[in-house]
Order: sequence, then structure tokens, then C-alpha cells
Amino acid sequence: MNKNNIGLEVHQEEDILWVGIHRPAKRNAINDALIQGLEETFSQIPDGVKCAIIYGIGEHFSAGLDLSELSERDAVAGLHHSRMWHKALDRIQFGTVPVIALLHGAVVGGGLEIASACHIRVAEKSAFFALPEGQRGIFVGGGASVRLPKLIGVSRMSDMMLTGRVFRAEEAENIGLVNYVVEESQGKVKALELAKRIASNAGMTNYAITQVLPRIAESSQEQGLITESLIAAIAQDAGEAKQRLQDFLQGRAKKVGE
Repeated sequence: MNKNNIGLEVHQEEDILWVGIHRPAKRNAINDALIQGLEETFSQIPDGVKCAIIYGIGEHFSAGLDLSELSERDAVAGLHHSRMWHKALDRIQFGTVPVIALLHGAVVGGGLEIASACHIRVAEKSAFFALPEGQRGIFVGGGASVRLPKLIGVSRMSDMMLTGRVFRAEEAENIGLVNYVVEESQGKVKALELAKRIASNAGMTNYAITQVLPRIAESSQEQGLITESLIAAIAQDAGEAKQRLQDFLQGRAKKVGE
């Protein structure tokens, strides 16, 4: 599925969907057509896909919002534009499959907001992370104020916005912004390895992890525990789960660490 006209390249390899941001002349800056393309892509995951990988084509993942469009909006239009981003990124975070962000070069502003909506983040050592909105006289509008504090805390996010602080890949791993750091040109290998591992999980378990776990984490203890009990019962009642348990008990499945 080629969406070059809106800056996306989408293709499927077995049960993995690759979603490439393709505006290299603009450092993969995100315009309206591209964000709408992301919403459409993650709203219509093809049958058989069990995991998706979103990545940047060229030297950067994404330098963020295409500011050339921002200057044309008044406050009302800006509100609707922000809500458009929220809708698109919700489709990534709460869609039908787990999503891995494969990061290199600039992961800035809106690019970081997209990455924060993904479930796993793999960064090559070239990756750097920033929120320059404070220096641009604007504020985040793609969900960063909700998602990033859950990853790195309000204090660190405030530091990034107030001072323009930039985190390099290994620093980002240390503060919980990314899950894995790899050498240059090894990101695709690592992302694919993780995607295949995720795709091999039971579908109901993946759904519970991506859809239910975040909601449990935001619940009161009482609500969270009853929700956990309910989803655990549903997951273990699935035929696939029962077969996997039998495989383990009869020695046909690998043990942890093997």
C-alpha cells in the first residue's frame, strides 16, 4: 500500500505491518495529510497483521509538526487540529495490534508524540529527543502532555519544554523514554525481532496488554483489581491459551530463559 502522495509508505511482510514516514526533504515533518494517513492506516489494519512497526525514511524519524501549516490557523482551528492528532494517535495506542516505534535521528515535537503513543520504542544511537515547543512560543498538542509524563515524569518533560533540553538515545533509555538502544543500522533487526516475538503471543493476551493494562494502571486499586480478575479469566478461557498451557505442562514449550 503506497501512500507516497501523503508521505507514508505502508507494506506488509507476513504478519508484520511496516509504516514508514516518508517526507525526507522536510526531515519527516508531519503535516495534516500525513497525520490523517496514520489514522486511516491504524484504523484499517489488514487481516493477518499481528504487530506494526512505525519508522522514518531518511536521516530522521520525524522533526515534528510541519510549522508552515501552523501559521495559518486561528484558535478554533488550532483546537480542532489538536483533536485530529489525538484521534490519530489514539488509533496507534488503542488500535488492534501492538505498535513498535523504530527511532533514529530527530525524534522531536510531534515525532516524539507519535513515538510515545507506541507500545515499544527502539532507538538507534543517532536518535535524539526534544520538545522545542517552548522555544517556538507554542504548546504540545498531539497528546504529549498526557503520555510523556507517564513515561518520564512531569519534571523531566517540563525541563525539555522550558530549557530545550535534548536527550540522546542512551539518556532516553535511562529515563524510561525508550525501551531498547541499538547500534546504527541495527534498529530494523531489533524491531523485527521484537515484532516477531510479539506476534507469536496469544492475540487475546496482546489485546489485554495494550488495551486493558493502561486503563487498569489509571484506575483505583479496587477497580483495577476487579478488572484484572475479569480480563485474566477471559484470557485464560481462550482456546489458544488452553493449548499453550498444555504445551508448557507437557514440555513442548520453551521455559523462561531458554
